[in-house]
Amino acid sequence: MKISASIIVFNEEDNIAELCETVSWCDEIVIVDSSSTDKTVEIAARYTDKIYQREFKGYKDKHEFADSKTSGDWIFWIDADERVTPELRASIEHLKTLPSEALPDGFWIARKTWYLGRWIKHSGWYPDYQMRLYRKSASYWDGVAPHETARVRGSTEKLKGEFLHFTKRDISDHHKVLDWYTTLAAEYLAKNGAKVGGLSLFTKLLSGFFRTYILKQGFRDGIPGLIIGVSSAYSVFLKYAKVWEKNNDL
Repeated sequence: MKISASIIVFNEEDNIAELCETVSWCDEIVIVDSSSTDKTVEIAARYTDKIYQREFKGYKDKHEFADSKTSGDWIFWIDADERVTPELRASIEHLKTLPSEALPDGFWIARKTWYLGRWIKHSGWYPDYQMRLYRKSASYWDGVAPHETARVRGSTEKLKGEFLHFTKRDISDHHKVLDWYTTLAAEYLAKNGAKVGGLSLFTKLLSGFFRTYILKQGFRDGIPGLIIGVSSAYSVFLKYAKVWEKNNDL
């Protein structure tokens, strides 16, 4: 079982060293950059010589390119702001002692997020299982931009352990990400014929907050949970407002 770490980056000089350290146990590290203007590539070169450049054409394209450059039969993909816990590493290394034919084709791994000074345990942010370790031959990328993700043709299981997500530095950073992500999502939806009116904009705003803060118990995460609930609602509203904007050629 040869495991390749598959990583896509852009201007991640603050994260890249610790990221590479957290996957140093993998059999190889493959990094795909998109012409970073900081020291990302220089720092990454201390850990791997498998660094490639790819013009940004969307996250799906970049991930597919990264996966294509791996030589392992298994891929473990991880973002720059994520870290592997010792328990997760032990679980993955245990898999390497098992016969390949005894393993499923992919593993779901729980993700725990640090936001505004605390670990978020509700709000739909935990356990937030992600398909992150998968047999290369059984995998493909799919989903709605910007949240495309790895998919697996075949059996899957949950893996013991979790990885840590040190998301948005502050609220301003969060807002910038929301603006960028909602633009990508709106472009995808408008291109695929999505339509939206004033009433649906209003109902999507309300339902977005109710779903995150009430149904997913964001209220149990204190003030950060309230901020997440409002931000989630605003994100949904902004995404469809941008679809409306594109529908009307504004």
